[in-house]
Amino acid sequence: MSAPRAVRSGGLAEHALNRRGFLAGSAAVLAAALAACGRTSPVSSSGGSSGGSSGDRGSLRIGAIPDQDPEVLQRLYGTVADAMSTALDLDVSYSPVTDYGAAVSLFRTGDLDLVWFGGLTGVQARLQTPGAEPIAQRDIDTDFHSVFVVNTSTGLAPSEDLTPLASLRFTYGSETSTSGRLMPAYFLREQGVDPEGFPGGPGFSGSHDATLALVASGTYQAGVLNEQVWTSRSAAGEVDPAVVRYARTPAFSDYHWLLGPQATERLGDDLAGRLREYLTGLPAGDEVLELFGAGAFVPAEAADYAQIEEIGRQLGLVS
Repeated sequence: MSAPRAVRSGGLAEHALNRRGFLAGSAAVLAAALAACGRTSPVSSSGGSSGGSSGDRGSLRIGAIPDQDPEVLQRLYGTVADAMSTALDLDVSYSPVTDYGAAVSLFRTGDLDLVWFGGLTGVQARLQTPGAEPIAQRDIDTDFHSVFVVNTSTGLAPSEDLTPLASLRFTYGSETSTSGRLMPAYFLREQGVDPEGFPGGPGFSGSHDATLALVASGTYQAGVLNEQVWTSRSAAGEVDPAVVRYARTPAFSDYHWLLGPQATERLGDDLAGRLREYLTGLPAGDEVLELFGAGAFVPAEAADYAQIEEIGRQLGLVS
């Protein structure tokens, strides 16, 4: 998520951590207090949660695919939950998940109401959840890119020719990542490279940050990640000098907020409109926009992800 850039250290993290809910005699009351304070509420991949029912009227549980380090995501979405709660007069809480598949599953079962998905996982979740509705994407998600990276030991110089990658030990990110697997595999195949034919088979690091670490260590000689993470980590001086950018993919649509039908049933038919108005109405320079590395949020619709759905079906990732 794209991915939102890392949160600045200091005040935001302290703000999220210092807010405390009060103790009460029942788990349901405790969960409501934590949600009202914007605290995280862990959810298991089996559909249960440790933070109370997601069906309490007035509460909205948000989630996101775990495409970056968990600590980064908790600080980011805890701040988003606080801001959204204040703007919409709802109790909003962020619930971290274990993997991309869990985010799709928990959205389908109604344990998550509003999720920041990548293009592919958003398509999977929408097709599995009748009535699900795309709400908004960032301006940068309408023209998103991935970057292929290589270890300097390969001796490869930057190039748009992907064929030299075929003979290298190669890792994707998550198996269902749009920018870390789906679209790079498509572009590799377009240049005649078998996206599954790397020596020993491709690896799956699980996240964009992990891909950088594995290529830096030499465990894999090459990999691919979303451009926003590459740019933000490079700007922060967090990319190991052993990793260099090799190629940039053509553009595609990627991340977006997806709203589940159960939230609308609880909170009113105008919920989608309220969320869309809030997100697209954020002024330039707003803290939430800065955390997401965006200039603005723009409305999203299912048609924006038709290419993702088609390629997902071609690669057997969408049924």
